[in-house]
Amino acid sequence: MTEKESLFSSSSDWMRIPVLTFFKDARLVFKSDSLGREILSIALPAAMALTADPIASLVDTAFIGQIGPVELAAVGVSIALFNQASRIAIFPLVSVTTSFVAEEDTLSGANSHQVEEYGCLEAATPPDAETKEFLPQKNSDVKSFNLVKDVEHKRRHIPSASSALFIGGILGVIQAILLISAAKPLLSFMGVTSDSPMLHPAQQYLKLRSLGAPAVLLSLAMQGVFRGFKDTKTPLYATVAGDATNIALDPLFIFVFRMGVTGAAIAHVISQYLISVILLWSLMKQVDVIPPSIKHLQFDRFLKNGFLLLMRVIAVTFCVTLAASLAARHGSTSMAAFQVCLQVWLAVSLLADGLAVAGQAILAGAFANKDYEKATATASRVLQMGLVLGAALAFILGTGLHFGAKVFTKDANVLRLIRIGIPFVALTQPLNSLAFVFDGVNFGASDFAYSAFSMVIVAVISIICLLILSSSGGFIGIWIALTIYMSLRAFAGFLRIGTGSGPWEFLRSQPH
Repeated sequence: MTEKESLFSSSSDWMRIPVLTFFKDARLVFKSDSLGREILSIALPAAMALTADPIASLVDTAFIGQIGPVELAAVGVSIALFNQASRIAIFPLVSVTTSFVAEEDTLSGANSHQVEEYGCLEAATPPDAETKEFLPQKNSDVKSFNLVKDVEHKRRHIPSASSALFIGGILGVIQAILLISAAKPLLSFMGVTSDSPMLHPAQQYLKLRSLGAPAVLLSLAMQGVFRGFKDTKTPLYATVAGDATNIALDPLFIFVFRMGVTGAAIAHVISQYLISVILLWSLMKQVDVIPPSIKHLQFDRFLKNGFLLLMRVIAVTFCVTLAASLAARHGSTSMAAFQVCLQVWLAVSLLADGLAVAGQAILAGAFANKDYEKATATASRVLQMGLVLGAALAFILGTGLHFGAKVFTKDANVLRLIRIGIPFVALTQPLNSLAFVFDGVNFGASDFAYSAFSMVIVAVISIICLLILSSSGGFIGIWIALTIYMSLRAFAGFLRIGTGSGPWEFLRSQPH
């Protein structure tokens, strides 16, 4: 072995350490190569769509903040409760739908290439001599065959898409009934007692907004389907159209018609149904949304993996909801400030979720094709992009939120608490970005079991921290506990790939 070969071998052995995957081709993080363009083409529209709804909620918050701090706090509790209920219902469905649709679309794409090459529907091998006798041999016959094939496959048959729509619609109706019928006890759990001035506006807003739950869950299920197709532009267009409608109707209903928080809720419900109609119309042009029979629906597969992610999302939801509940127990001033900080925290953090969506869609296809080289390169690139994005967001929020806080409220006490929360909102952005991107990477590898059980452990530790630090540190204590929570989430994601375990075991045997 020559000196050069020996050096290359040693380098390859060194690069087999799984944790070094995070540094693979780090110099290419900003390079506009094919992988970079593919990631950005999915991530940018996805991030814009994901942040559109929180931005609309921020607009709601800004308009309602002009009414008064009590109404602002009341709507803050209601939004937190509605969003967390929606997240419990839809997050598992969206996540598994994206992975399943990406896998099915990738494999059906491979099949169609073989159909074009061999003129038959056998996916694995070329036709044998006996099969060839039944295939069209003349050019005219081939053209006729391909024309029929194109007509038949103009709309794709993706079983996971039909399953997602059916489940999403059912869950939406269930959520609406639950939130409307149990609004008062749920708000009481959130810290809004029967003698609180927040109760009436909070209950009013929650019941009205819950009427839009079927549209919210159905539209999010369809977004999961489009993400699986690596099409994040269609959900973006639909979301922007809906949220622009919401923003236009807010001042009309709140101030012109003097409907207050009721008007804000009605505007939001109208916007959600508009989004749902646009997405369904677009999806029906691409996919056979009605399956040939109920046997084609993949309920078993959805329920098995969906249950794992349901455990995970309940753990996540309980942490965030508990934080909001603890803030509400400190009074309307604390809750109003917490609502503003939380909405900003979540809205900008969701920019990283765009990278997570891109990573999940690309990785699901790569794992379906057993293309581990692309899987490694994709995971490295999106994680590196996530870290850079988090650092940029930290700088922007740290410098800009001090001046922008007055957009949400004029109350001096609320502003004082918001300024206390700004350092936590800003400095946790790198952690948030990595945590969200790690989620997408592990979902892309269909590593749902690890994602669920690790999150339960993280939640247990975080809940203990929230209870202890909230009682001793008040508003600041809640944000310290949330910082610990996001740190643990990021570490749990790092641990799986960094140790080369589970679906990432191939990292131990392949040079990077």
